[in-house]
Amino acid sequence: MKLLGAIALFLPFASAIWPIPSSYTSGDTVLWVDKKVKITYNGETQSVGYIQNSSNPNGTVTGAQIVATAIQRTLDTIFTQNFIPWKFHPRNSNFEPSGSNKTYISSIALQQNSTDSKTVSKALDGAVDESYTLSVTKDGAVTITAASSIGISYGLNTFTQLFYKHSKGGVYTPLAPVQISDAPKFPHRGMNMDVARSWYPVPDVLRMIDALAYNKMNRFHLHATDSQSWPLVIPALPDLAAKGAYRSDLVYSPADLKKIQTYGALRGVEVIVEIDMPGHTSSIWFSHPELIAAFNVQPNWGTYAAEPPSGTLKLNSSAVYDFLNTLLNDLLPRVSPYSSYFHTGGDEVNLNAYNLDETVGSNKTAVLQPLMQKFVDRNHNQVRAAGLTPIVWEEMLLVWNLTP
Repeated sequence: MKLLGAIALFLPFASAIWPIPSSYTSGDTVLWVDKKVKITYNGETQSVGYIQNSSNPNGTVTGAQIVATAIQRTLDTIFTQNFIPWKFHPRNSNFEPSGSNKTYISSIALQQNSTDSKTVSKALDGAVDESYTLSVTKDGAVTITAASSIGISYGLNTFTQLFYKHSKGGVYTPLAPVQISDAPKFPHRGMNMDVARSWYPVPDVLRMIDALAYNKMNRFHLHATDSQSWPLVIPALPDLAAKGAYRSDLVYSPADLKKIQTYGALRGVEVIVEIDMPGHTSSIWFSHPELIAAFNVQPNWGTYAAEPPSGTLKLNSSAVYDFLNTLLNDLLPRVSPYSSYFHTGGDEVNLNAYNLDETVGSNKTAVLQPLMQKFVDRNHNQVRAAGLTPIVWEEMLLVWNLTP
């Protein structure tokens, strides 16, 4: 650990660029940047702070909005969230450039050489070209070129990482000229945030999206419900959250969900909502006890679930099917403007729970597998009918051998 710490201490400035670009060269010329630097997007001067309303009637975020948000974030990161790079230099070293005879960034030209699709903010994995190039000349001309608004936003993101705050005021880069060419190695780069077991206020969720965007991740898996609580408000089934949440105020309203989805889309982070089922659903019992088998078995809950409280949706129940139809009819239209995916869970299903399910009465795979296939088919048919691609946890394929 001591060796790693020493190495980190003396890493060059380029170490602040993250993720590491595909191709990167730099020099040692100092350039400064001013808050009023001219920024153009495909030749048009941009008004900072203005994000146009979506032109898509269903509320889907547009490429122009993504670029406007990226410009706003760039200036905020450079001028209000920057830092003096003490840790990149030996103690008591005079590493900061002189404040006299400053050469400033003269312009930032954003050039998008292809037209965004209408689904650029909610694309399937690999459907958007996320690559970009970034050029900073010695005399202060900056050009970012990309095929998509997402690529432009990543280029601006990298641009912010070239700059540091000066202890006597101002912001500079010591690295000009810079030439970067970059593209992601993986089309799906994301993180799962569980807001059911541990409820987080909306601002905390948004901060997580900011962190993902800054690291050029493009997917945010929102694990919205679980056995411990049901915080997601479903207007068609109001008792779900009213009775299933930890507390009446520890919920996410439809407006909260829309805010999270929009916030992610504007930053190139597609929010994928998960409703885990048929397991991990015992929080439904508090509003609809007739739908849940093996609820909160004590003390040997481990016989029926991966974690307490035990409880699973009944697997061969028309009442469960009616419930899911109502649930998804409410939720999926609110998901589809912001994502091409919907996650239906499927992990850690305990076979023994179905011994206590009067609609099944067995824990034998030969009995349960066709019922599970029927359950998944019903849900995924509804997901696909809403224009979404279903996602499941790997057990549905590897353990249950289902066709999702």
